[in-house]
Amino acid sequence: MKTLPILCSLSAVATAGAADPAGTWKWSTSSPNGEIPTTLKLEWKDGKIAGAYGNQFGDTAISNASLQDDVIRFEVVRDLGGKKYVVKYQGQVEGDTIKGTIEAPGHDGGAGVTLDWIAKRTPTEKAGDAKPQ
Repeated sequence: MKTLPILCSLSAVATAGAADPAGTWKWSTSSPNGEIPTTLKLEWKDGKIAGAYGNQFGDTAISNASLQDDVIRFEVVRDLGGKKYVVKYQGQVEGDTIKGTIEAPGHDGGAGVTLDWIAKRTPTEKAGDAKPQ
């Protein structure tokens, strides 16, 4: 029965190497009306991600969040003028940086947009300290 301790050791190594997305993340997105400062608060608990997203248009919970290896994915649903828009985020978590892409639908049936996304974890919080509001 020597295989059980070996399997337990391998499991611990795999968990220890996984990215920790918890914390408060900030970035700006360029728009035709100027820069939009954005904040994302993530909590990682029991293998699940929950979070709150906020910018000048208000705060909302994220949905369909996942973390596989070091890749985070989530969606932000916005209601603008009675129309719902789903914005999809995907990024590689590397320490205190997330780099990836944002996929946003076009307005009024126009072409969708893909933007680069680089978020930085705020230095005042350690991973695991942030809680979504």
